[in-house]
Amino acid sequence: MTDIHRFTRAAAAVLAAALLFGCKPEAAAPEGFVKVQGTDLVKPDGTKLFIKGTNLGNWLNPEGYMFGFEKTNSAGFIDLCFRELVGPDAAADFWKAFKDNYITRDDIHFIASQGANTIRLPFNYRLFTDEDYMGLSSDQDGFKRIDDVVGWCREEGLYLILDMHDAPGGQTGDNIDDGYGYPWLFESERSQALFCDIWQRIAEYYADEPVILGYELINEPIATYFDDKYFNPMLEPLYKKAVAAIREVDRNHVILLGGPQWNSRFDNFTDWKFDDNIMFTCHRYGGPATKDAIYHFIDFRDRSGLPMYMGEIGHNTDEWQEDFCRVMQENNIGYTFWPYKKVDNSCWNAIQRPANWEVVVNFSEADRSTFAAIREARPDQGVALKALQDFAEACRFGNCVPQDSYIGSLLLR
Repeated sequence: MTDIHRFTRAAAAVLAAALLFGCKPEAAAPEGFVKVQGTDLVKPDGTKLFIKGTNLGNWLNPEGYMFGFEKTNSAGFIDLCFRELVGPDAAADFWKAFKDNYITRDDIHFIASQGANTIRLPFNYRLFTDEDYMGLSSDQDGFKRIDDVVGWCREEGLYLILDMHDAPGGQTGDNIDDGYGYPWLFESERSQALFCDIWQRIAEYYADEPVILGYELINEPIATYFDDKYFNPMLEPLYKKAVAAIREVDRNHVILLGGPQWNSRFDNFTDWKFDDNIMFTCHRYGGPATKDAIYHFIDFRDRSGLPMYMGEIGHNTDEWQEDFCRVMQENNIGYTFWPYKKVDNSCWNAIQRPANWEVVVNFSEADRSTFAAIREARPDQGVALKALQDFAEACRFGNCVPQDSYIGSLLLR
């Protein structure tokens, strides 16, 4: 980043803070940033921030079930499926339209209008490399896409959490990290170096941006399928490396740390005071909507003396969600529900399946293990291409259906 670029971004951030927080420009950074204070997050005016919001999942980290797929469940699998279905050029065209339409200013305005104060933005690390991803193999658009959301959040008075949902090498070992079925990140020095480098570049770029609440280093590290005694002790040292890289260029932002086994365990953390502006994030799906169900999160929060935030929760009945929101509010655990948008329902804004979408779904579920199988399974090209194009339009805000009872269950107001 050039000195002129850095100065321009810093000046813009000062003005942005004035607009977002209603303060004079000279009172922006570093006072303009959300900070950790004990077990709370504190806004620039000294008042507490209790996170309430949603996740922009599937936009920059596609997942199969949000398209209605089962076996084709990671971003890489989905991209390969589309290339086999309609060819690489048409697949690249689809991804551009998808990224342009899936999240827009209208979506961010809608989220704010429902009473949310925070958005969690999952992204794939490949958006900051020259690896092949979502139709691009160079000049990836990660900063452009996040810049758009930052600007829209500024207009609406929302905070933004950046979540590296898919890390180099794979941090989870399942489809959600878009990796290769094993948490190679923890055994690969090169992947860890790239992980730290990407976070440092992101942090340098956004160091003076008060709209961003913080950086969530990795999502749901180390799935339950792998040896926790082997992998779990590797997590805290990796976090320390990444935090050190970020702090070389950014002392302003909160850093969020998730626990292993789907962000569910925190007993492996022993040094939670290595940085003065960190917090923890947990996830919960299913089970009883009671305090007992999250007691271990509350207990660790109280022992560490640092905030705990429910980064993902949802996919349940309205009654369950409302009960759980009350429990989280009563116990000072902020939350962002998963997801904002997907096919059918169980989200804020439902995508309606376009005509002939089952043609695409059927191909995604078919045997494609050989070229002969691909040829046998491939449907009519015109029908398949039209279905993909229609899906890219169907995911626009104006074509989706708000799920009012779902949103009402989140107790945002």
